[in-house]
Amino acid sequence: MARSMSLLGATGSIGASTLDLVRCNRDDWEIEALTANCSAKELAALAREFGAKIAVVGDENCLDELRAELGGSGIEAAGGAQALCDAASRPVDMTVAAIVGCAGLAPTMAAVERGGTIALANKEALVSAGVILKSAVERAGATLLPTDSEHNAIFQCLAGNDIEQVRRIILTASGGPFRTLDADALKSVTREQALKHPNWEMGAKITIDSATMMNKGLEFIEAHHLFPVGLENIEIIVHPQSIVHSMVEYRDRSVLAQLGPSDMRVPIASCLAYPTRMETSLAPLDLAAIGQLTFQEPNEELFPATRICREAIEAGGAAPAILNAANEVAVEAFLRGHIAFTRITAVVEATLARYSAPQPSTLNEVLEIDCEARRCARDTLESATFV
Repeated sequence: MARSMSLLGATGSIGASTLDLVRCNRDDWEIEALTANCSAKELAALAREFGAKIAVVGDENCLDELRAELGGSGIEAAGGAQALCDAASRPVDMTVAAIVGCAGLAPTMAAVERGGTIALANKEALVSAGVILKSAVERAGATLLPTDSEHNAIFQCLAGNDIEQVRRIILTASGGPFRTLDADALKSVTREQALKHPNWEMGAKITIDSATMMNKGLEFIEAHHLFPVGLENIEIIVHPQSIVHSMVEYRDRSVLAQLGPSDMRVPIASCLAYPTRMETSLAPLDLAAIGQLTFQEPNEELFPATRICREAIEAGGAAPAILNAANEVAVEAFLRGHIAFTRITAVVEATLARYSAPQPSTLNEVLEIDCEARRCARDTLESATFV
């Protein structure tokens, strides 16, 4: 029997990979809802192709175009923040939460509060509102399946084992495109260079996060919420080949690793088929052709993002939410050519130094903190220091 799915963030890189898997398994899935920020023409084409019942744009200014593109199809069109949450609340077998950034927080929470299974690809939901989200999961009896390659790898390595037996979780990082550069060379990195990841094809924001190592710092915070082994037992190691996606060390010093191609369809397929497996069209992993797998310590002097994230989760309170908001502002500023690459993490650290707030207890409080942190980050950007 076909299972039903809502895909939040259908036109992004995770959405594209998810729908590619659905194309290869059309009899297994019925699409309930597809959403995008705008991209009305693309969203409408996907809704028609997959027979979605509703298509939603987060930006209401794109709604008229979406309606026009869906004309005569019988597919419902909606727009706005509440419409995204309404779509996420629809009863389905699986919701893939892949809206990038804090914009995905409320729809992800709506999906969780409905219950059911959520394939979580929106890392900001756990970074900014980890305690709140986990509490909602427990109340609703929902199931979170981690879709990030690293967390999905850990999830697979934990299968059938007691987390109490875990000694250490090891998150692997590619190191991004600039891991071999020195401090002077990093100052002149361009937008085009930063958007060329050596291993992965991803959206612009996550690609820049990978280049600064912020992505790995955010994943450190995620891992803390998903796998309660203690902050001191989560480590990061640079693995340039991106073949080992993460590892789990047990009390007996056995280390289990999940290996696979650098393609997000692998962890997404793991979530879609859970607790079984599904066929993919990917080529098999050829270790002989790869030749070698190497590992090295991260350089936090040149790439301080992992340190900043670790300090933020150790500080607790609203620090992780502030960090996430400031990073989104700083990355956007870099992509627009307003600041140098090395100033991204500087903006984040300066914002954390200037603004603090107590631990939020509701989603609305998280969103208020996010708004204030963005204002503070923009004020920081306007100072002469950050050019």
